[in-house]
Amino acid sequence: MHSEWQLQEAKGNFSQLIKRAVNGDVQIVTVHGKPTAVVISTEEYTRLMHRQSKLSSALLRPDLAAEDLDISRSRDTGRDIDL
Repeated sequence: MHSEWQLQEAKGNFSQLIKRAVNGDVQIVTVHGKPTAVVISTEEYTRLMHRQSKLSSALLRPDLAAEDLDISRSRDTGRDIDL
């Protein structure tokens, strides 16, 4: 779940915005109606930035959805070379 805040509203209610982010709710700040910034908890940030060392570990994540995977393949066959 997430909440959207206009910049002025976010400034005036910064403590509330931070508390919601800490509770796991993504907070989106807009400027002139366009999403501009996202506030998340440090735990969520750490989870997002943590790199898996094995592909199998990443693929076995329970929160991994099919739309998270890009399985498209390049049609480029490379270049011709003479050997």
